[in-house]
Amino acid sequence: MKRDSSHLIAPGPARATASETDAPDSALDALVDPIIDLLYQAPRWLPSAHAQTIVPALFARRPMVQYKRERWTTPDGDFIDLDWLDSAVDTARPPAKAPLFVLFHGLEGSSDSHYARVLMAEAKARGWHGVVPHFRSCSGSMNLLPRFYHLADSAEVDWVLRRLKAQHNGPIVAAGVSLGGNVLLRWLCEQEQDATAILDAAAAISAPLDVHAGGHAISQGFGMVYTRSFLKTLKRKALAKLDQYPGLFDRDAMLAARTMHAFDNAVTAPLHGFRDTDDYWTRATTRPFLPQIAAPTLILNARNDPFLPGRVLPSATEVSATVTLDQPMHGGHVGFMTGPFPGRIDWLSQRVFGYLQTHVKQAAPASASAPTTDSTHG
Repeated sequence: MKRDSSHLIAPGPARATASETDAPDSALDALVDPIIDLLYQAPRWLPSAHAQTIVPALFARRPMVQYKRERWTTPDGDFIDLDWLDSAVDTARPPAKAPLFVLFHGLEGSSDSHYARVLMAEAKARGWHGVVPHFRSCSGSMNLLPRFYHLADSAEVDWVLRRLKAQHNGPIVAAGVSLGGNVLLRWLCEQEQDATAILDAAAAISAPLDVHAGGHAISQGFGMVYTRSFLKTLKRKALAKLDQYPGLFDRDAMLAARTMHAFDNAVTAPLHGFRDTDDYWTRATTRPFLPQIAAPTLILNARNDPFLPGRVLPSATEVSATVTLDQPMHGGHVGFMTGPFPGRIDWLSQRVFGYLQTHVKQAAPASASAPTTDSTHG
């Protein structure tokens, strides 16, 4: 396979000027530093961004992963459910001080999402611990309080990570996918240097770094397919929440919502202390604050992601020196499928764990079958 790392953008400590920020994708290529030998290439049988997004999510063969569920009571009297890799089904359990991999799922995702299963299977193969903390209402049980979860829910992530740090003896790394990636990045930006006392490294996958641009992208054309899919489950949950708390929000406005902007205006924003959708999306956007990240962080976004236009992706001068930007031309939204039909979905796990492994302090030795450094896949 021809090796090419042209999508890898070298980190840089300063923000871009207005002219740099508005530069087309071709201008970003000039900032490339071929420092890691890892290539993503979409298979020819998945020619479009939508195919690269939908096929992995709906039709990819997912690895079998056994979980053990634990319920935590939150400081405000609610609960969240965490699904742990169940070492009880294995003949060899990970050492107590083995790294712990924490995964924050995407909008309406869970530990059963295709990306969660493939990432947790990789953690298991490496002899690591793994856990998926569910955002409220996403574990199959409706949460107790009026609130749900949202793109700026960094206080929840802070509580989860600090509790995990208090009970785990080994290194901790975290990844977030889509919404989960955005929340993790927001936490990293807010915590700055303090985050390094909790996490050895982090990865954000297909995060909506500019929420306004992302919201607009899925509110038109084929993007409405994704919106309708999200709204189907979100509205079902909203109706259940109204059964818990009659009159909590405008039922008719919620049911009439045809876009995420309208739904967030009727439900998400008022339930979580935002003035309206525009206020929520502005405060949830992480791109302007990426220079504040101190922990080693991989930010992986395909430039053809239908959830976020490639033109708004950050350049190396818009992030801190601890951030590695990986922006392949293809991959879709949390797709990154490789190989001949019917394809594989293991490139993502190899890319993410290859990065995290290089930053883990005192990591337990990986299994012989699992690579410990970035390598070429495709």
